[in-house]
Amino acid sequence: MTETEYQHPMMVAYWAQLDTCFKPVEEVFEDLMAEALAILTREDIYHYLDAARVIGKLGRGVEPMLAFMEEWPSVVKALGEEAVLSEVMAFVMKMQKSPNGKAITPFLQTIAPVARKQHSREQMRHYIEIADDLMTRTTGSIHGHHTTFPSPGLPEFFRQAPFLFGMLSMGGVRNWVDYGIRNYRTHPERQIDYFSLQSADARAVLQRERHGTLFADVERKLDLYLRGLWQDADQLVPYSTAFDELRKPIPYYDRLGIRVPDVFDSERGVAGIDRYRAVLAHMVGHRRWSTSIIADNYSPFQRMAVEFFEDCRVENLLIREYPGLRRIFLALHPKPVEGACDPETTSCLRHRLTMMSRALIDPDHPYADPDLLEFARRFHDLLAAGESSLREIADLALSYVARTRRQSDQFAKVWFDDTVIDYRDDNRHLWQYIEDSDDEEFFDDPDKSNKKPSEVMSLPPRHYPEWDYHSQTYRPDWVSLYENLHPKGNAGDIDRILLKHDALAKRLKRILDLLKPQDKVRVRYQEEGSELDLDVAIRSLIDFKGGANPDPRINMSHKTSGRNIAVQLLLDLSESLNEKASGSEQTILELSQEAVTLLAWAVEKLGDPFAIAGFHSNTRHDVRYLHIKGYGEPFGDEVKARMAAMQAGWSTRMGAALRHAAHYLEARPADKKLMLILTDGQPADVDAHDERLLIEDARRAVRELDQKGIFTYCINLDPKADEYVSDIFGHQYTVVDNIQRLPERLPELFMALTK
Repeated sequence: MTETEYQHPMMVAYWAQLDTCFKPVEEVFEDLMAEALAILTREDIYHYLDAARVIGKLGRGVEPMLAFMEEWPSVVKALGEEAVLSEVMAFVMKMQKSPNGKAITPFLQTIAPVARKQHSREQMRHYIEIADDLMTRTTGSIHGHHTTFPSPGLPEFFRQAPFLFGMLSMGGVRNWVDYGIRNYRTHPERQIDYFSLQSADARAVLQRERHGTLFADVERKLDLYLRGLWQDADQLVPYSTAFDELRKPIPYYDRLGIRVPDVFDSERGVAGIDRYRAVLAHMVGHRRWSTSIIADNYSPFQRMAVEFFEDCRVENLLIREYPGLRRIFLALHPKPVEGACDPETTSCLRHRLTMMSRALIDPDHPYADPDLLEFARRFHDLLAAGESSLREIADLALSYVARTRRQSDQFAKVWFDDTVIDYRDDNRHLWQYIEDSDDEEFFDDPDKSNKKPSEVMSLPPRHYPEWDYHSQTYRPDWVSLYENLHPKGNAGDIDRILLKHDALAKRLKRILDLLKPQDKVRVRYQEEGSELDLDVAIRSLIDFKGGANPDPRINMSHKTSGRNIAVQLLLDLSESLNEKASGSEQTILELSQEAVTLLAWAVEKLGDPFAIAGFHSNTRHDVRYLHIKGYGEPFGDEVKARMAAMQAGWSTRMGAALRHAAHYLEARPADKKLMLILTDGQPADVDAHDERLLIEDARRAVRELDQKGIFTYCINLDPKADEYVSDIFGHQYTVVDNIQRLPERLPELFMALTK
């Protein structure tokens, strides 16, 4: 590549730094850099290109270099500013120097989906530790040879890693890998079967380790819980409890997000997801009501007492807002037995504070200690006057410590039974340190931790696979899809569209009246039924009086004769909709808007539950899914306002949008599920250079929907659609050549499909 091929001097410099002659890299370099520059800082770009240059010179061909350059920006996006480039490169070089160089490519190809499962630097470090342990313990150990053979299971482990971390916690993955190493270290074929999840025991151990509630399974629910109930939009970051045997980490929050365990087992009758909710509620209480105070003049015992009392203050304030939280807090809070700790031989401070904590949130506590009862009363009197403050609570806690202090509190032997309250965080946010200390790096600016977001951001991305027709396999977690409510416009614009097409609406109404279901239909001549059929009963009575055998079928029943259809209308909102329609002054987008308006009006008249959504994309990392109407929403001003604001832009990555729309349609309780796709072109995106790639992926997505019982039908506005649309939808499509007739054709097509 010569300097004249680039107009921008920075791009010339970037290419020079990369220092490679690989033709496939040259062909996609601009696209790769465009993606990297959108995510990485200038310093990160330097390290990114330097690492890519090193990988390109390992002698492993172009694949590791391309994999790294494609995946690394996504790793940084998933892990934040502290991506683990130095650790990753150190591990790559370690594999290169060992017989395991061929495992570098699958490691780099799957590092982005693994990072999206982990969310944090420390979790990625644990992943690398597990892989390093697998490589070290299975390399060169086959049949007594020590220097020749690479690890048979390592490449397979990398290929399965995205799936494993979707099923197991970090500790579960470690145990699963340990089992494979112990049992198949000297059996290469069986080792490959195990780490590729082909063997029965690999699947059995996987199920054995899959316990509790995984953060990966409930992340979206917890994010919605945090945003919906508490209006808090901070990032949730999991950590593993399996790598610190001496001191188990506990929840906390800092400038990088809210840290929670990667798995929670059910405990004391509380499900794992409710334990997550209790942890988040407690930390939200601190973020909302707790400030910070100077810690330097407090003893460790005094700080402990302040933390216990402040924890109870925020929990009481949370219970005021959502009383149902009391049940979960009390179920998870230990209930120490009064008198269980002997103060003559043991430090009982933790025991006393845990009893006090229980008493402060449990109105029916069993304790009779006079000091405990007095301070519980003073605590509730303080809260009865308002929310109080950390300073007032600290004064009360210090008074309690002074009143109940004992010489034995200094003993090295500490009572820990029934004193661990594991849904509470570590309270690092309560303290500021004036003097430098070893712990200072763990404490953030209190102003940062107590700031509330001005608005709730969009939901975190949902990751979907994409079909690679070359290899006939799925690329796991390949597409990041973001969903939002569509912005609003002027609802009156939609009313004017309905007025414009008033004559067409009247014609459609006559058809709709024929299609509209009747709620009840009589079923006559029943021996058993809901009511008497008077005509038949009188005839039977006459027969009986005349000596003939009466007809016993004198009852009738009713059955519902109605439609049971759920409909999803999926709109392609790509840039090409902004073009003028052939022979019209209107754009394709404006005509589509009119057609969708009439269709929504028609379906609303029929009473079928239906939803409308639009989609467009800007590479696989940014597919946008915009909700315009939900199944439970009426076709009112809110929906009309979103429809009025429809805008087009970007590209058409159809497969991910189909899979996401199916996620909602599949859950509808309907006999028939219909998905209508309105598009003006073939699937395409700026990062897909093979035009068949996204066509084949959309075709695969349609097949997936068919297996789920969802009928797909495409209305295509592209005159050249015959070249590709049948590849995707088979015979389930219509090409509308005269786009100006779209407002008329779309409702008619719908009614024909749902007769």
